[in-house]
Amino acid sequence: MTLYFMRILALDPGTVRIGIALSDETKTIAQPREFIPAEPFADFLARLKEIVRIQEVELILVGVPRNMNGSYGPAADKAREFITVLKEALTIPVKGWDERLTSVQANRLLIDAGMRRDKRKVKVDQAAAAILLQSYLDSLSL
Repeated sequence: MTLYFMRILALDPGTVRIGIALSDETKTIAQPREFIPAEPFADFLARLKEIVRIQEVELILVGVPRNMNGSYGPAADKAREFITVLKEALTIPVKGWDERLTSVQANRLLIDAGMRRDKRKVKVDQAAAAILLQSYLDSLSL
């Protein structure tokens, strides 16, 4: 019998870049991968579909920002619209996941690692996606 493992992909959507993180096949560890320019959207979608196919992704998580009191604001509405578009364009499930403070945590980690500001600006989106994904993976093992 062959065991078949698939991965989970997380997206940290931004207006300029969309950060990508991918789980390992055992769904234990999140790894930052890359970012994809948000525009043009058709190019983003083509690259996302390619990653989903090559990496054998079974689920996509999209960061949905919440206010510190748990309420949703305009950024969450945009994230939900993004999720709706992805659900129509893809054949695998797409799910929203709370991304409160992931960008703050990502920046802090990159600063602690000694990364210069210009490099942090490029890496923060994928690092935030990895933090988002790791929180989801950790919730699976509870």
